[in-house]
Amino acid sequence: MRFLLPILCLFIFSCDDDNPVAPILCDESIEVELWGECYNIETTTVINKTYDNIIGEIPSEIGSLINITHLYLGSNLFTGEIPSEIGNLTNLTYLAIWGNQLTGEIPSEIGNLTNLTSLWLYNNQLSGEIPSQIGELQNLEVLWLKNNMLTGEIPSEIGNLTNLGNLNLSQNQLTGEIPTEIVNLINLSIFNLGYNQLTGEIPLEIGNLINLFYLVLPDNQLSGEIPSSIGNIIGLRELELQDNQLIGEIPSEIGNLMNLTSLWLYNNQLSGEIPQEICNSNSLYISLYNNQLCPPYPECLNQVNIDNQDISTCP
Repeated sequence: MRFLLPILCLFIFSCDDDNPVAPILCDESIEVELWGECYNIETTTVINKTYDNIIGEIPSEIGSLINITHLYLGSNLFTGEIPSEIGNLTNLTYLAIWGNQLTGEIPSEIGNLTNLTSLWLYNNQLSGEIPSQIGELQNLEVLWLKNNMLTGEIPSEIGNLTNLGNLNLSQNQLTGEIPTEIVNLINLSIFNLGYNQLTGEIPLEIGNLINLFYLVLPDNQLSGEIPSSIGNIIGLRELELQDNQLIGEIPSEIGNLMNLTSLWLYNNQLSGEIPQEICNSNSLYISLYNNQLCPPYPECLNQVNIDNQDISTCP
């Protein structure tokens, strides 16, 4: 019998002499094996593997769980591409694969997930363009793609996401202009495109986004003037336009933003006098340094707020 033990371990157990471990034996007719567990194809609606230190690729078999509604795979060690089979999961409402080492492009099949309300793919190494099919996700409320290596222009189809409340595409390599179709995103409260390579002017239509709390566009190559329509966003709390190539005067309508707590316009080419209305908001943080703004400066500002102005062209 002793000589049969290794054979029994091989075929019946995965074991050493002291700690035999039974193998995973899923019923392939109704179950899928993922990460050492069996998931019923019909009844599995939630998988939560957040912070589980899982290594390797996301298996294509995930696409068999057609009734799943919530898939949490955040903060693991997943590598490789997002499998195209994820597009089979048409009942998904929440997809979170943030904080991994995923590469490759966002699969176009993600446009099949028309029930999605939250899509979290941030903090990976995803590349390529944002697929236009993302505009099919018209129930989407949260879209976070920040801190990847995405390139190309922001697709105009993003304007179809009229239920979107939270949009963060920051810390990528996006180029081109901010699409004017953002005028349709009337439910946005967070709009963050910072730390990209965007060019062109801030669309005048930005003032239609009256539900914005945070407008964050720093460290791009935006040009032109700050649109006075920003003054329409009276609930705005943070306005970050620093590290761009903005010119012209600071619009006096900025004084309408009574709820503003942070106003960061430093490292631009703004000129003229600072409007007195800038003091209306009682902002805790105002930074206007490294511009071409002319004295006299409003009394609410101190030297730290306005350091390093080039006043060589001032009257």
